[in-house]
Amino acid sequence: TGDLVRMDEEGYFHFFDRKRDLIKYKGYSVFARHVEEVLYKHPQIKAAGVVGVPDPSVGQIIKAYVVLQSEARGKISEEEIIEFCKQHLAHYKVPKIIEFRGELPKTDVGKVSRRELREEAEES
Repeated sequence: TGDLVRMDEEGYFHFFDRKRDLIKYKGYSVFARHVEEVLYKHPQIKAAGVVGVPDPSVGQIIKAYVVLQSEARGKISEEEIIEFCKQHLAHYKVPKIIEFRGELPKTDVGKVSRRELREEAEES
């Protein structure tokens, strides 16, 4: 299935992410979902999607697509989002690119479509 899970000491499995959503940055493994969870803690972020963008020197660069709350649009900068992430994530998990959007592509069940975001990122 491509799911990445861990079994705890009691034999329960815990889902982390999908293998195709694992970002490799400078030899580190970064779960897109973990970065998204931090972004969702920002009070002005309505939606977020994180993908790895191919880069020949580091493997992949972490890119975050962000939808701001309507009252925050035009008032929050990329740098502010990156600083927020630096306070809550290890240095290698901090997105290097932030792209603001009005909305994000969704799957049939309403989840952010990382596949579509990844395809867009690879085309640009």
